[in-house]
Amino acid sequence: MKSKLSPIIQVSELKELHKKNDLIILDVSNGKKTQSNYKQKHLDGALFVDLNTQLAEINEDVSKGGRHPLPTTENFSKLLSTLGITPKTHIILYDDKSGANAAARMWWMLKSVGHEKVQVLDGGFQEAEKQNFPINSNSVNSTPTEEYKIENWKLPLATLIEVEKASKNISNLIIDVRESARYNGETEPIDLVSGHIPNAINIPFSTNLDENGLFLSPEMLREKYKNIFKNNASNDIIVHCGSGVTACHTLLAIDYAGFEIPKLYVGSWSEWSRNNKPIAVSKS
Repeated sequence: MKSKLSPIIQVSELKELHKKNDLIILDVSNGKKTQSNYKQKHLDGALFVDLNTQLAEINEDVSKGGRHPLPTTENFSKLLSTLGITPKTHIILYDDKSGANAAARMWWMLKSVGHEKVQVLDGGFQEAEKQNFPINSNSVNSTPTEEYKIENWKLPLATLIEVEKASKNISNLIIDVRESARYNGETEPIDLVSGHIPNAINIPFSTNLDENGLFLSPEMLREKYKNIFKNNASNDIIVHCGSGVTACHTLLAIDYAGFEIPKLYVGSWSEWSRNNKPIAVSKS
């Protein structure tokens, strides 16, 4: 029986693999200067992927789908083909936030179209640099390949309507992975309103990592989420964040722990808070 590939790869393991022909490394860092940062230095051979233009199809009206709606499967298929990715390609993803940002989002997207050989680099760019992985500013060009055939998103998704129903049902589990201050309603640096979805619990994505920005062991993550899930089946669990990106970091951690991947609410707080839905805050 074929063993399942770990969703997390260590820098030491990547050092052994990175010259193989069937391997593609993608820098999925996100932020105002990430593309210019990529041009200055990136992991040897890595191609750049942009969250805002390639891993999302952003609408002017954020109330419809949130700040980072998924692209169509047709456009994602075109992206994979442009990057030279086939269903057999081994893909390594990293970002500059320990995989807590767009690397986890692309991991979820690839898993959701049925791609098997995809891993996120533990500790991201910073850990690779710390461990002397080859880094340079060399220009990297992809070799486009044939169409990557995609039927639909296969991993479970939750809609605004589903989340509203779950917010009124104590048998459902809604996990908000944002920082506690945003969940509590103390501050909101990105969206228009602070607070959280009623019935949601707060498990910040940062608690998936240790003090060095590395993932907790699968055993530690399994114990952690076993206590959180209790008797909830994966179909009764919805995970969200601000815009459907960092929620994927928690879904990655849950998969690493050996659990079924729960539902992702892509619209997340950015959609919920703009649709006149009930908003809860935590009392200090």
